[in-house]
Amino acid sequence: MSGQLTERLNAILPKLTSPDFLSGQGIGNEIPFYVFDYPAEDELRIREHLAFLVDKLPKQAPDLKVVHVNLFDFLIDYIKGRGYFEKSLEKERTLGSAKAVKSIKAIASAEKLADHFAKEVMSDQPDLVLVSGVGSSYPIIRTHELLNNLHKHMGLTPLVMFYPGVYDKITLKLFGKASLAFDSSSSDRKRKARYYRAFRLID
Repeated sequence: MSGQLTERLNAILPKLTSPDFLSGQGIGNEIPFYVFDYPAEDELRIREHLAFLVDKLPKQAPDLKVVHVNLFDFLIDYIKGRGYFEKSLEKERTLGSAKAVKSIKAIASAEKLADHFAKEVMSDQPDLVLVSGVGSSYPIIRTHELLNNLHKHMGLTPLVMFYPGVYDKITLKLFGKASLAFDSSSSDRKRKARYYRAFRLID
């Protein structure tokens, strides 16, 4: 698995800088959303490679405006901006994590986060957006919900999400599991995990 991941990682930079990728060739009229899925246990390796990409992309493609968004940092900034950060920490201390998560989700819906994403990230009109921090921001940010709400904001700008789990072009399975806690039923979990409108960046 390690060798296969190395090959896939090595293929990312040429892919991101290729004219066909940046112009959306080969995807028809679909939204240019891409998922790079990987085993959750390789998270630190992915972070290192992302740092490499963020450093290398401006050198290899000087005209390419790239933005890297860590969803966990993005979420913290969003909560702080609404004056709710200290309150959420106190709620976790007194009532527990589940209550704290529920209260944060009340002010940080996928729609609100997508609108904030558009304001903070897309207002500068980047050519490429890289997204990480998926595992760290769970369960407050649900990837499929965020992506669905970002469709109207991204236009033709490619978005690449680095995903610690499995994406089989139909279902997003965070940490490689078909369903996770915090949802009401197994059928509901499977339904909510489905996300059809993204391509795998590297097979």
